[in-house]
Amino acid sequence: MSALAAEAFAILREVCDGMGIDHRGARLLRVRSNAVFKLRSEIVVRIATSPGARARLPVVLAVARWLAGQGFPAVRPADEISEQPVEHGGRVVTFWHYVPASGRPTTTELGEILRSLHRLPVPPHPLKRFADPLAEVRGAVSRSAVLTSGQRAWLSERIAELTDRWTDLDADGPPVLLHGDAWIDNLLRCADGHVVLCDWDGVAVGPREWDLVHTYHGQRRFGLTSADVDAFADAYGSDLRSWPGYSTLMEVRDMYAVGIHIRNAAADPFSRRELPRRLDSLARGEKNARWYMAEPVTVSP
Repeated sequence: MSALAAEAFAILREVCDGMGIDHRGARLLRVRSNAVFKLRSEIVVRIATSPGARARLPVVLAVARWLAGQGFPAVRPADEISEQPVEHGGRVVTFWHYVPASGRPTTTELGEILRSLHRLPVPPHPLKRFADPLAEVRGAVSRSAVLTSGQRAWLSERIAELTDRWTDLDADGPPVLLHGDAWIDNLLRCADGHVVLCDWDGVAVGPREWDLVHTYHGQRRFGLTSADVDAFADAYGSDLRSWPGYSTLMEVRDMYAVGIHIRNAAADPFSRRELPRRLDSLARGEKNARWYMAEPVTVSP
């Protein structure tokens, strides 16, 4: 078990014990930006590891409740647990209803659900404006103990360049309600066949292109096919590849995808292996080098 997973289990036990919640038999589903556990009571516990969670997660919960009122297919907070979010040991904990997945969703379904999301009004909550996609990566680089001085200097310069180019982009339309991490793995197919979006930690108001780029980037780095991307574009109703800022946006997304592994490399063996792969391919300008995601884990304390 990695140090990151061990820390997450300790926080889970202490938080649940303090709230009188049974954590026996809890399963760790994944450790990335969050440590995600499933309890036997069909509750999902999410322990945020990223900076800014304390300020962000009350809004995330409020938006999730608002989406429920709109009838939008998204995961629902476990509101029977009224004391949330919970802060413990510098981490922030939220509780959600578990959605048993039944088969893999398609990029067509992802395109359709994002089209519906982007047509909703902006909810009446103090949502962040998505103006600086590399802010957390910039902070991770400055704090990292695993980067060499050369890597830190190169990353800092590259982040500054991409931030300037991002600022110069012109979005195709007004700001919309963004999911923020609209990757196919955050779409779940329920037992009755319908799909729901999960992992709303990045919810914001900003350019629709940020929600769209994840699927195109999935072809570049994570094994999606050109047919997957074509189906997504057809379902959404427009193709990001025809947008003038496409190349810059893909490079920004590349850099964004390095940040989680910079943050986690000191405590997580997978991030320690994956970080050099991603940094090397970026430094070499290899635009189609394959990257990997951690395999799901199902371990118990």
